Amino acid sequence: MAEIFETKVRSVGTSLGVLIPIEIARKEKLKEGQKIEISILKKNLKLLKESFGIAKGTTNFERDHTDREF
Repeated sequence: MAEIFETKVRSVGTSLGVLIPIEIARKEKLKEGQKIEISILKKNLKLLKESFGIAKGTTNFERDHTDREF
């Protein structure tokens, strides 16, 4: 099963590289020189805030208990 983790892109000579945490490398039984496939998921914080943030122009929710009998 694929592991998802956060890492930073680093400069390695004239290329860019990423480091895989040792716990994940051991769990996935990765070896030096082994070919793997990597999928890149870039964080889009602006989109996350727009998707899960408070809707503009709305007011706080207030429960209406008029439908209940006490």
